[in-house]
Amino acid sequence: MGNARNIAFWVVLFLLVLALFNLFSGGQTTMSANGRSYSDFVAAVQSGQVAQATIDGEEVRYRGADGRDYTTVLPPDAEVTNLLIDSGVPVSARSQEQSGFTAFLLSLLPFLLLIGVWIYFMNRMQGGGRGGAMGFGKSRAKLLTEKHGRVTFDDVAGIDEAKEELEEIVEFLRNPQKFSRLGGKIPKGALLVGPPGTGKTLLARAIAGEAGVPFFTISGSDFVEMFVGVGASRVRDMFEQAKKNAPCIVFIDEIDAVGRSRGVGYGGGNDEREQTLNQLLVEMDGFEANEGIIIVAATNRPDVLDPALLRPGRFDRQVQVPNPDIKGREKILGVHARKVPLGPDVDLRIIARGTPGFSGADLANLVNEAALTAARVGRRFVTMIDFESAKDKVMMGAERRSMVMSEDEKRLTAFHEAGHAIVGLNVPQHDPIHKATIIPRGRALGLVLSLPERDQLSVSYTKYRSKIAMAMGGRVAEELVFGPEQVTSGATSDIQQVTKIARAMVTQFGMSERIGYIDYANEQQSYLGAYGGGTNHSAETQKAIDEEVRRLIDEGYSEAKRILTEKRDDLDRLANGLLEYETLTGSEITRVIAGEPLNRGDDASMPPPPSGGASITAIPKTPRPRAPRGEPEPEPMA
Repeated sequence: MGNARNIAFWVVLFLLVLALFNLFSGGQTTMSANGRSYSDFVAAVQSGQVAQATIDGEEVRYRGADGRDYTTVLPPDAEVTNLLIDSGVPVSARSQEQSGFTAFLLSLLPFLLLIGVWIYFMNRMQGGGRGGAMGFGKSRAKLLTEKHGRVTFDDVAGIDEAKEELEEIVEFLRNPQKFSRLGGKIPKGALLVGPPGTGKTLLARAIAGEAGVPFFTISGSDFVEMFVGVGASRVRDMFEQAKKNAPCIVFIDEIDAVGRSRGVGYGGGNDEREQTLNQLLVEMDGFEANEGIIIVAATNRPDVLDPALLRPGRFDRQVQVPNPDIKGREKILGVHARKVPLGPDVDLRIIARGTPGFSGADLANLVNEAALTAARVGRRFVTMIDFESAKDKVMMGAERRSMVMSEDEKRLTAFHEAGHAIVGLNVPQHDPIHKATIIPRGRALGLVLSLPERDQLSVSYTKYRSKIAMAMGGRVAEELVFGPEQVTSGATSDIQQVTKIARAMVTQFGMSERIGYIDYANEQQSYLGAYGGGTNHSAETQKAIDEEVRRLIDEGYSEAKRILTEKRDDLDRLANGLLEYETLTGSEITRVIAGEPLNRGDDASMPPPPSGGASITAIPKTPRPRAPRGEPEPEPMA
């Protein structure tokens, strides 16, 4: 639609310019082609060859005996009127004032056209008509109406505490007397804080749908412009609009774009962003009260916001919107599964158990992937197998079955992954093994997935050591089976993982008696970020940290070597099972190690659908790219 309008505009503009060109050039061409000298005109009059004449100021237009029109310019003090009357030529005259005014308008028309085109383009450059060519300072806040799709609190699930706090604000707007009779005042603002994808913007849309009052929405980046003072002007204009529609709600998404702490970074203390923030602070709670205007803002970076913005009176409430727990995930899956036909074997609680750490957006993506998987194979409804396939795809990446691997590479990958699994089954407090595969997925040639049985709030020292030992199991298995000279680069991501875990244990979690209970990870603060400045500890301390990290990793390596040496038969059986079946679930791994047959049927390449129990466990929140034959990322630390 927009392209058609642009083409139509250019066509009309071209035709208009062409018409003006023909108008001016055509008139000039006629005068020059049929122009005659004054002496020729007098001779024609005297010889009776002029049929009629029209006097227009200093010009005379006349028609000759041949029927053609001619033009001549009169010299000063020429008695042309008496000459024509005496010769019996009909004479007419035009008003000099009318002719001059018309010529003046025609002379101005090109300039008016150019000005109009300039205003049009300036208007488009400033946002398609919002404020006109000079409307830089107009607010870009949009008024949300019913036609935008009404969202209610029924569409919000899994974050009950946050929803209750905002439902109270809606109740304030609906029935203020209920609270004001006891001296309570309506909150001026609520700040929604939480990780990406947890539903902060969805909560704000639900407030708009439930409150029944005008709801303005704007992004934090919409305030800042290349012109100085525009952001502050837009803030003023936005609050002026809000005052006219009070009581109302103003929602500012990603407020950290405009609300960062002042005086940090380049630009001194008087840059454009700080002027915008100062104006926002004054409008929210300044000398003039803004009664009936509630500010709701969302951010996933509360640590960078200015303290003056967070104080009560501006944002009276900071509403935490965390990742949902198991009950919340089940409710969120129920909301997203409303429009999806589910098979009789689908149990949303089992899926919720298998997705700890998932945000609302992750769960919505999981349901969508399951529906696409079912549609791809032509099912009429979504089954549990589709959800398992979608979980594997979200968790580990898409399968790359077309990737060509030699038999030697397959065998090495199988022993590498079997080493991870055997160590994971024999270290204390480790999460159960959910799945092992030697099918390339994403950037990995193989994966072993160990997942928690329930939501994990804290991690013990013993469990971190077990994670390090399991991550080193792949490298140790390669050395034991193929010899040290045949070790490959497949353990790259394992080494990165153990280094990250061990360094966090030493520098953040206080799990080293030698280093003590000091945080060495977050001491580097500067305007360039966490790594912009130098460290505040000495070289001796850094050496001690490196030695402690090395000690923890070496201990994990020794533990993995001890377990795999003792369980060498289990390692061989599991590796051969992976070579035969390619993918094994947690319960199947236990049976393969025990030497029991799997009885999969004809299709040995596809694992059977899980029947509940221990093998249905969790998926890490967001899979990160892994190097070949790497174990999945551990749970987020700190």
